[in-house]
Amino acid sequence: MEVSDSLYFPIFMRLRGQRVLVVGGGEVALRKIRLLLTSGATIQIVAKELCAELAGLRDNGKVRLQGAQFEAAQVDGCRLVVAATDSLEVNRAVAAAADARGIPVNVVDNPDLSSFISPSIINRAPVQIAVSSSGAAPVLARRLREKLETMLPKRYGDVADFMGRMRERVRKIEPQAARRSTWEQFLDGVGAERIYAGDETGAERELERIIDGKPIRGEVYLVGAGPGDPDLLTFRALRLMQQADVVLYDRLVSPAIMDLVRRDAERIFVGKQRNRHTVPQDEINQELARLALEGKRVLRLKGGDPFIFGRGGEEIQTLAAQGVPFQVVPGVTAASGCAAYAGIPLTHRDYAQACVFVTGHARADGTLTLNWDMLARRGQTVAIYMGLSTLPHLCAQLIAHGLPADWPAALIEEGTSPSQRVIAATLGDLPQQVTAAAVSGPSLLIVGEVVKLREQLRWFGERQS
Repeated sequence: MEVSDSLYFPIFMRLRGQRVLVVGGGEVALRKIRLLLTSGATIQIVAKELCAELAGLRDNGKVRLQGAQFEAAQVDGCRLVVAATDSLEVNRAVAAAADARGIPVNVVDNPDLSSFISPSIINRAPVQIAVSSSGAAPVLARRLREKLETMLPKRYGDVADFMGRMRERVRKIEPQAARRSTWEQFLDGVGAERIYAGDETGAERELERIIDGKPIRGEVYLVGAGPGDPDLLTFRALRLMQQADVVLYDRLVSPAIMDLVRRDAERIFVGKQRNRHTVPQDEINQELARLALEGKRVLRLKGGDPFIFGRGGEEIQTLAAQGVPFQVVPGVTAASGCAAYAGIPLTHRDYAQACVFVTGHARADGTLTLNWDMLARRGQTVAIYMGLSTLPHLCAQLIAHGLPADWPAALIEEGTSPSQRVIAATLGDLPQQVTAAAVSGPSLLIVGEVVKLREQLRWFGERQS
């Protein structure tokens, strides 16, 4: 096998209670020391001066200042040595002293003088992932680490701890292939998700079900997809989207977001359009439960946030009644997402000290019953969902209950998407302008003096009418 001179052998070293010498007292040394402290090492520093944070660590007894000038004898008895000064001469002396004694040494940003290099680290203790470019491209290694960070839940280490505690119980299973299958079912099913949710008792119950050979239980993920821009998804939402077996989605979920769903997942459209329901809500509720009871991981993907005019509460009431496990992932609701992309703050000290969310969706008989006196007040912002079809009535009633006809209002169509359009006007003329612009996409209405700030604060590109 051909061996490259640039390759390093990756190892993980136990440093708890071991002496580590760091030469240097600036920001570079500080970054190294932060990482070393997580290993439990006993850290000694050689430096003329310490930056403020290192001085604080010294004062708190976390590190010890050994001296101001480096001397070769200072590396005696060390498990590791780090040179982090801005003097090439000093760094060379540190490296030479460590090499002479067979002690691993890292000279920051100088692989030629180093016997080991520090990787970029993803820490989910006890799970750790180290990424290295063998010193050739540290920025690239950091970028890769950043991508991996988004893929691994913060409680990934808790799963490892749990598996360690349950190891003896699973070890009794024969043959070895059955043990491996048990852990695979646990990790791929409800068990690991229970740990991510902080429910280790539930995780243990799921593991017992698998060991006892009971049918695998499914779970429902009620996930808010946000108002349209995929960059607004949470890490947790993206993780669940990529592991679901089947997804039920509505028309407010953008194609760009659907592209992030696991490619081989079954897709079921249950969207509702204005005045026409593709699938009745009760049927959606029951379908979620049925699929989960078949052992499937079911993703219920909703535009915006599932608990803000998304009927998510109704769906999980059905799941709870039938004993189906579920979890809820909040999303950026349309009011905050669309307003931000339109350059309209929902609150502002000079214009709005409160914000009210209401739905402008009419009842089956065409009526719209709202607390108009509460909505037609100054000093607040009113964000109205699903108000496109009732826009003329909404504006007329707000004027009739006390707001002036020239009160600022804006309609945002397909907010946060490349197709976003914003029509900023007044209660008196907004309906006519919306009709003239032939608005037909998902829209949000914002009423309040904060709309005045749009021209000053707008930042997101929009399509032209």
